[in-house]
Amino acid sequence: MIITDTHTHLYSEAFEEDRGAMIARALDSGVSRFFVPAIDSTYTEAMFDVQRKHPKNVFLMMGLHPTHVKENYQAELEHVEEMLTQRKFYAVGEIGIDLYWDKTFLAQQQEAFQFQIGLAKKHGLPIVIHCRASFDEIFEVLENNKGESLYGIFHCFTGTWEQAKKAISYNMKLGIGGVATFKNGKIDQFLDKIPLDHIVLETDAPYLAPVPYRGKRNESAYIIKVLEKLESIYGMAASQIAEITTENSKAVFGI
Repeated sequence: MIITDTHTHLYSEAFEEDRGAMIARALDSGVSRFFVPAIDSTYTEAMFDVQRKHPKNVFLMMGLHPTHVKENYQAELEHVEEMLTQRKFYAVGEIGIDLYWDKTFLAQQQEAFQFQIGLAKKHGLPIVIHCRASFDEIFEVLENNKGESLYGIFHCFTGTWEQAKKAISYNMKLGIGGVATFKNGKIDQFLDKIPLDHIVLETDAPYLAPVPYRGKRNESAYIIKVLEKLESIYGMAASQIAEITTENSKAVFGI
């Protein structure tokens, strides 16, 4: 059974003391494909280091995270643009709009999102979207960029059934992780209406650990708990779900 974690921050400081052991636990659990999103330029070398140590399993993205769009965002976007010309990346991400904590840089977030979508189209890459308290703003940008060259993953999807259908209409897979196991997560109430063809698995480690680890540090091995939840939702074997969602990830990332 090949399991793909389409969103895991393996380079996070949260794994500083046991990163190797944490990745080994995931590999032992059947997770053999790790897609690693970028945050900003301060993490670039750490990302490269993880990939160097696990070249057959780790696949990197490049992008500027919306919560890191600050006064220096233009320099950060230049870094993203430069990196995309220097080496292979498998997506532009994670990018998007986050209005949960702060709306100060909304205009800059919108500009950065638009710019990075343009980079993705230029390089023939998918995008991986971060959306928090910003569905309307995200959909507005996607509507202005829709077409065959726009595709990717709506990371950590936590929206409604209507928002799920809209996201899918823009050629986006839905990234499903620990939130699906939460009692108040809500997406489990309609997920069975969405064909598995539109779903990919993720952890967002070290964040959003699934039940029974909720509130603790998340890690890629815990994606098994997400699989178990989807077993009950779809009435399918975990191996089937793992196979379908891995094939979906291959369709997005090209590998």
